[in-house]
Amino acid sequence: MAENATTTDERTMRRARRQALIDAGVNPYPIASEVTAHAGELDEKYAGLADGTDTEDVVSVAGRIRALRKQGKAAFVVLEDVSGSIQLFCRHDVLGDEGWSLLSNLDLGDILGATGTVLRTRRGQLSVSPTSLTVLSKSLRPLPEKFHGLTDREVRYRQRYVDLIMNPEVRDVFRKRSQIVSLIRRYMEADGYMEVETPMMHAILGGANAKPFVTHFNALDRDFYLRIATELPLKRLIVGGLERVFEIGRNFRNEGMDLTHNPEFTSMEAYCAYSDLEGMKRLSEGLFKTIAREVCGCEEGHEIITYQGQEIDMSGIWASRPLSEIASECVGEHVDMDTPIERLRELCEKHGIETQSNWGAGKLLFELYDELGEKTIVNPTFVCDYPEEVSPLSKRKAEDPRLTDRFELVIAGHEYANAFSELNDPVDQAGRFAEQVAAKGMGDDEAMGYDYDYVRALEYGMPPAGGIGYGIDRMVMLFCNQPAIRDVLLFPAMKPEAITKADIQAQVAGAVTDNAAASVDDIAADSEKVTAAAAEAPAALVAGIDRDAALALLAEHNHEEFHIEHGQTVGGVMRVFAEEMDPDNADFWEVVGILHDLDWEEHADDPANHTVYAAELLEAAGGSAELVRAIQSHNSDNNPELPAPELPMEKVLFAVDELTGLIGAAVIMRPSKSVMDFEVKSLKKKFKDKRFAAGCNRDVIRKGAELCGWELDELFSRTIDAMKAIAPDRDTFGK
Repeated sequence: MAENATTTDERTMRRARRQALIDAGVNPYPIASEVTAHAGELDEKYAGLADGTDTEDVVSVAGRIRALRKQGKAAFVVLEDVSGSIQLFCRHDVLGDEGWSLLSNLDLGDILGATGTVLRTRRGQLSVSPTSLTVLSKSLRPLPEKFHGLTDREVRYRQRYVDLIMNPEVRDVFRKRSQIVSLIRRYMEADGYMEVETPMMHAILGGANAKPFVTHFNALDRDFYLRIATELPLKRLIVGGLERVFEIGRNFRNEGMDLTHNPEFTSMEAYCAYSDLEGMKRLSEGLFKTIAREVCGCEEGHEIITYQGQEIDMSGIWASRPLSEIASECVGEHVDMDTPIERLRELCEKHGIETQSNWGAGKLLFELYDELGEKTIVNPTFVCDYPEEVSPLSKRKAEDPRLTDRFELVIAGHEYANAFSELNDPVDQAGRFAEQVAAKGMGDDEAMGYDYDYVRALEYGMPPAGGIGYGIDRMVMLFCNQPAIRDVLLFPAMKPEAITKADIQAQVAGAVTDNAAASVDDIAADSEKVTAAAAEAPAALVAGIDRDAALALLAEHNHEEFHIEHGQTVGGVMRVFAEEMDPDNADFWEVVGILHDLDWEEHADDPANHTVYAAELLEAAGGSAELVRAIQSHNSDNNPELPAPELPMEKVLFAVDELTGLIGAAVIMRPSKSVMDFEVKSLKKKFKDKRFAAGCNRDVIRKGAELCGWELDELFSRTIDAMKAIAPDRDTFGK
């Protein structure tokens, strides 16, 4: 992130003051420091000290300078430590010339140590009157402006250290997070559970349906998966006789980021032999109520908290409701596993839920609940009786094998736990793994693999067991009243920051090293995050062809309705993006979108030279070199001789070309046949299902988001909004 001029000037002055300290024989980064008291302790100990009273009590304090002002031969410095703030009442006659001169080289943000006596000023301010000051760390960057603080959310998440300095309420959230995790451990141990650790890298994908991160294990020369769940290793321990186990740890899912999802997240899974769903319900009630009392200050029997303006009542016995009952309420008629598939499909279509022809009653029923019902739940509710179709690891219910003995704990419209009466029949488990492998073969990259060893473990006999998994991050969001998962993660996943060579130069300038230091160019080459200065669009881009001529040229070389419509759609979407990002060149952006696939219908059999043929057609029609370059850039993946996307316009074209096709394919499957009621949630489902619109290259879409510097969800949302903006009256984006 490039520095602005004001920040750069301030850093230059601070570097000069750092050098002045060094020249005066003061080490601005000493090894030793001493702290004998914290601000909070002093406030409590001297609460009764009268105004204008001195003491002979000597303390050593340290902290970050948050305020500094001189007044004649006195100076007032406010230090902030982990417990609060304390004032230093500095006097020339007490500090002496050397200590007093040190004050002129201090800045807000410096870490300072002070030793002196405790007093309360005549104005009632508890203070330390220092006899000595020690610079412990010279701050070279200014803190955000005092009255506005750090408010840019992206900067707050990326530079969490500054966020913690400037926003005490953020520090409180993470103190509470630590308290919650510690409390969970104590609660589980008190209930007889043993904490264990299981591998982070798995040879076989299992325990959940999710797309994994893949890493290569050099010693074994094979790929492993970062775990998506801890379930299968923990249940192996139940087989081994450890009757109650739990693990709090990180899981990794190679998926999008939104308000409640981060690719790296913390969960707790727990398994209890000779227990079942009822045991998991009582565990959940007790755990959540304990957190409400000890973290949120609720009284026993009155565990009521507020989350994002909603009152959540956790007291009493929590409701347990069948999934079909909630779905029935939402559609206005009774539905269950006996409802004819045709009727369930009609209800899905009526409520704008797209379906697939191979879905059974269980999947259709689940979709009605998932799309319509979950968000209506406010107070803690155990949603039970999930169809077997969507529960590959749970036992079937004895009274109806189409359903499973499973619940999800839903609070305020979000899932907080998933529990099962665990499947312990090895033959049944082998069959379900086989179904998962079949799904993987049909393109489901979230399906589990066949875990031979896990089935072998079950063959030795696993006792009946209840199991549950909790999303710790979501629990922290709930009890700390935070709207987004990033607000409860100290270091949430972020898109790479654009750092320039100039930024590096500003840091390494004047550095003294024992050995030869690398050049700025070498440092930049060593860091994949370092980029050239962001490419800027020229003041004016001339296409040489106006919109009407572009449409006529497209129709001359394309006769299939889809190709013409796709050009019109991409052109319109490009204009919407241009109006936000580069309004002076909106006409150029639209013409590029209209003509980007000019030669595809005539030369689809030669994808490497796609856009090469178009260049001849464009030049003959009067198209400019800029137009040719922009269009050719979106095929550079297939032909390395073509220019790669550099301008913002070229990057957006690369990103939205394939994506608009996927959105169009999804829209025409919907009952409304309209993009106007299409949501990101629905697109994410289609994106994950490789069997749907298989010709739309998901990797190209991912790369497009990366080129634009956007998260995948952001690209999805912005492209859907652009398509809505250009086609409020159109029924479809393709056939």
